[in-house]
Amino acid sequence: MKKNIILFISSIALFSCKPKQIIAETGVIKTEDTKNSAAEIIEKHYQNDVSFTTLYIKANAKYEDEKQSQNVNAEIKIKKDEKILISVRILGITMAKALITPSTVYYYEKINNTYFEGDYALLSQWLGTPLDYNKVQNLFLGKPLNSLNASTFVATVVNNLYQLKSKGNNTIEEEYYFEGENYLLKQEQIAQPLANRNVQIQYSDYRKENGVILPSTIGVVAKSKNTVTIDLTYKNVTVNEDLTFPYNVPEGFERIYLK
Repeated sequence: MKKNIILFISSIALFSCKPKQIIAETGVIKTEDTKNSAAEIIEKHYQNDVSFTTLYIKANAKYEDEKQSQNVNAEIKIKKDEKILISVRILGITMAKALITPSTVYYYEKINNTYFEGDYALLSQWLGTPLDYNKVQNLFLGKPLNSLNASTFVATVVNNLYQLKSKGNNTIEEEYYFEGENYLLKQEQIAQPLANRNVQIQYSDYRKENGVILPSTIGVVAKSKNTVTIDLTYKNVTVNEDLTFPYNVPEGFERIYLK
């Protein structure tokens, strides 16, 4: 496994849940509902409850690029708005750890005995959109990567989903799609046409765990010079446990600097 696979999987956040209470999603948006404004859609989406202190998550994930495919298990710990700790395992053996904070991304991997400490610049370039801690955390929660401002979007209906599409902007183009029952996010796409970068994130059904609404699966396709695909399958999630976040680089590992 190459170190960029570990870094990418760690940074975009793998998380999971057992089949719990399925949240209803409508199959048809009524004609009279198609006039909902961007402000109404955004307000109703953000009404969905994601209040928690900590999440403890287990997941299976498949990574694929043009050269290779890799299946891993991940253990994710989140302390909301503060830190995310991710342990990546193969055959039960911890092969890598990543600690993500609002200011810094840390990780180490045991294949080459290397570790990294730096900002979000590389991850932003690779994923094809600017990243920070809040955006990574939003990916866990089924929330748009970027904060939505109604004045910058046009609302319409496409394929039985509410679409919010950004108004003319040649630098970054954004599209968000919501179902019509609870206004849960089903898909988002953020493109940088001039840089030939694009990331698309899809969510399937949503479930409620201890009052917290979370998506059940996540699919990520990031395109720049290469195409990277991440498919996540959820196993288990617990809410508001007392968690520890141990992270120590093993002795003798070499620090690397990524350009």
